Amino acid sequence: MAAADAAMRPIAALPGVGPALVTTLAKLGLTSVQDLWFHLPLRYEDKTRITPIRDLRSGDTAQVEGRIEAVEKGFRYKPQLRVAISDDSRQTLLLRFFHFNNAQAMQLAVGARLRCFGEVRHGANSLEMVHPQYRRLADDATAAVEERLTPIYPTTEGLGQKRLAALIERALTLLPGDEALELIPEALRKVYKLSSLREALLYVHRPPPEADLAGLALGLHPAQQRLAFEELLTQHLSLKRMREQLRRHSAPALHGDGTLRARFLEQLPFTPTRAQERVAAEVIRDLGHATPMLRLVQGDVGSGKTMVAALAALAAVEAGYQAALMAPTELLAEQHFRHFHKWMTPLAVNVVWLAGKLKGKARTAALASIAGTAQIAIGTHALMQEGVTFRDLGLVIIDEQHRFGVHQRLALRDKGRAPHQAARGRDTDAERQHTTDGCNLTHVPHQLVLTATPIPRTLAMTAYADLDVSAIDELPPGRTPVTTVAIANTRRAEVIERIRVACAGGRQAYWVCTLIEESEVLQAQAAEVTFAELTAALPQLRIGIVHGRLKSAEKQAVMDAFNAGQLALIVATTVIEVGVDVPNASLMIIENAERLGLAQLHQLRGRVGRGSAESSCVFLYQAPLSGMARQRLDVLRETSDGFRIAEKDLELRGPGEVLGTRQTGQLSLRIADLARDAYLLPSVQRAGAVMLRDHPELVERLIARWVGHAARYADA
Repeated sequence: MAAADAAMRPIAALPGVGPALVTTLAKLGLTSVQDLWFHLPLRYEDKTRITPIRDLRSGDTAQVEGRIEAVEKGFRYKPQLRVAISDDSRQTLLLRFFHFNNAQAMQLAVGARLRCFGEVRHGANSLEMVHPQYRRLADDATAAVEERLTPIYPTTEGLGQKRLAALIERALTLLPGDEALELIPEALRKVYKLSSLREALLYVHRPPPEADLAGLALGLHPAQQRLAFEELLTQHLSLKRMREQLRRHSAPALHGDGTLRARFLEQLPFTPTRAQERVAAEVIRDLGHATPMLRLVQGDVGSGKTMVAALAALAAVEAGYQAALMAPTELLAEQHFRHFHKWMTPLAVNVVWLAGKLKGKARTAALASIAGTAQIAIGTHALMQEGVTFRDLGLVIIDEQHRFGVHQRLALRDKGRAPHQAARGRDTDAERQHTTDGCNLTHVPHQLVLTATPIPRTLAMTAYADLDVSAIDELPPGRTPVTTVAIANTRRAEVIERIRVACAGGRQAYWVCTLIEESEVLQAQAAEVTFAELTAALPQLRIGIVHGRLKSAEKQAVMDAFNAGQLALIVATTVIEVGVDVPNASLMIIENAERLGLAQLHQLRGRVGRGSAESSCVFLYQAPLSGMARQRLDVLRETSDGFRIAEKDLELRGPGEVLGTRQTGQLSLRIADLARDAYLLPSVQRAGAVMLRDHPELVERLIARWVGHAARYADA
């Protein structure tokens, strides 16, 4: 059977696989024999040896054999079956079962021989295993142990490990020879010292007894690293292909005369930093080309990304096109609108606002403006909805891209799809040259993506291979360092007194409430309880409250009062995470800080330290702290460098969490780990360039193998 035929053979063609099993396997994304080859184990169990009970240590995972010495049922607190076994070492191990039936209890009778596998822990009087795997052995039989480590696979409801493992074993019998299986050319395999793919797959599915379990658990075995290299290479190629496909479209070359940009810079009350100037120049250069810009601008909290976005938008306006800025929350979108409205009004640039809560005549007027005279549109995901038609969209700006799924980003870009430039009679020589291949009949807007969550370099190289990355790595002068402390909730009264003293001195403060549950209702309740508590404790202060359940106008009224200094303290949920800028606010209290991730804590802390006064951030935590929570708080106490914090966040939480892509389908890696395997990325990039240039047919097959259906977003 040809390798391609074996790989793409449907699972239903395997013996013993009926329609019900096909449906169950599809839930795991397994539809072909090849899918089974690359469905890799999560971990391994060592059932290749029997450990004497006397050699067991708490924390071990081991396999033992013994004869049942005693059985006891208990019902004092809840049903419990306790079984004592001993072996030739004359030591006893207790097996404890909380879920059992009568048939099971009858099988576990005194005198029966058992083979058990499980985790050993300290019990009240002896070592014990809770709910071990076990099987009863015949008295006179010598049962062989497993010849290899036992792989444990990701599975789903209705599919047991034994059945899935047997199916994968069946699929492995169809694994072709090395050359038929390899999709990375031999020359590249030699350069990067890559072992055989066939050997790597067989090793991870069938590890020998002497395999290094610790190395396998950490993903450091050479066989795993061989597979990680190919997976990272495929992820890189997939994103590069997406970039190539988008660049096959044309984009309007936004050649403005610079007049509006010059007037905008003249009216600013501050001088842009060198980093802002450098990044703005990179963006403006890209906008002048007739191929779509795909640029990510990342910068720490308060580094001035909004100013760069404004310059880009003005470049589009100068060229006669529209710009759209989309933000993930109404509060952040409103903040952008207020900044842009203040900046653009003296320039006679028409800025329009659109959000989901905009109804009736106001919404109708906004839609008409976007389709007509509006030059810059700012809003939430409402900008992507049906019925929103742009007159001539030349630039899409997306703030906090990781809050949006891939399809949402593409939906806004598609609002700019339009007939060939020549249809409007303003195509340039460059645009005509770019579109003479006869298949480029549409143009798409340029894309500028902003993030205040710095992306670690290793992650950007992989997750954003379809984007050029610029970093605003310099903060404006005048920003003060924020002193950060962590205080247990038992000292809450001290923290409240600290607020009283700060506000008595003319400063302002935030008190942020968080909950584990992702619920606006519960968050609002938590904020209201705290608001009542602080109002009673600090009657001399004017206190406001902001949460997601308030109407947009109510939230804005509170924020306006806080901005104007009419409120000393504001109680809020995490809706103030981004987009809030009050220079006089110098104290931030974050309640239940142990429940938030590093990036979010850093974002919230960034709301203070924006003026010249000494600023502080207090992480109020509920003891006891978990190990990870303690690490997070320690990192934030030690540094305010967003890029260092991002690297630590990647190490602690993994790429899916850092990028917010767990629900979007991006960067779903089966075996590679970006923190662990970062050293492979330079080689991956070099190998990828060679494959795109010399082996495009192999690129497509690699993407089909590893990414499969998840690559559907790339064809846009």
